[in-house]
Amino acid sequence: MKTMEINKIVAGVICAVLLVIAVGKIGSMLVHPEELENPVYPFSEDIMAGNAEPAAAPAEPAGPEPILAMLASVDLAAGEKVFKKCASCHDAEKGGPNKTGPNLYGIVGNHFAHKDDFSYSSGMAEHGGSWGFEELNHFLYKPRDYIDGTKMSFGGLKKASDRAAVIAWLNSKSDTPLALPDPAATATENAEVPADGSDTAEGDEATAQ
Repeated sequence: MKTMEINKIVAGVICAVLLVIAVGKIGSMLVHPEELENPVYPFSEDIMAGNAEPAAAPAEPAGPEPILAMLASVDLAAGEKVFKKCASCHDAEKGGPNKTGPNLYGIVGNHFAHKDDFSYSSGMAEHGGSWGFEELNHFLYKPRDYIDGTKMSFGGLKKASDRAAVIAWLNSKSDTPLALPDPAATATENAEVPADGSDTAEGDEATAQ
C-alpha cells in the first residue's frame, strides 16, 4: 500500500473522531436537562437493606358463622345431599350399622360419644356435654380444632348453608327431634351478644340443654 493511501485513511479516521466530538459538544449546548429535586421512586434505607415489613396476611375467620337462624328454613333434601360427603364413614338410619365412624341416628341433642358399641377417641369420649346445634356447627366447621385428637379426618364444611342443612337433616333422623330455633328470636339474641363474645358460652350451654 502506498504512503499516500495510508495517510488518507489516517486523516479520515481523525476527521471522524473530531466530528463525533463536535456533535457531542453542540448537542450538550442545545439541550439542558433538568434534574428532579426528588427521585420519582424514593428508596428508604430499610427497603434497600431488605428490612421492609411484609404485607400483613389476611385475618383468619374467628370461627364458624352462626346457623341457628337458618335451621327452620333449610331444605332437608339439601341436607341429605350434603350428608353424602359423610356417608362413606357414617350411617344415619335407625338401627343402621357403625362404619368407620358411629351411626348418627339420634345424634342431635344426644351426649358426646353416644354409641356404647363404638370405640371413640379419648378426646371425644372425655369431652362431656351434648350435641346441640351450636356444638355441631363448630364441630362440622373444623372437627380437629373442636375435638383435640378426634379420629375423624374430615376437613370440615366451610359453607354455613351446608352446615345448617345437614344439621337440620340429622335432627330429623331421630325419634325425638329437637325444636328448631325461631329465626326472629335467634336474630334478636345474636344482636344482643356483646362484640367480645362474652355471652357465647352461656348461649351454647342453653342450646345443649
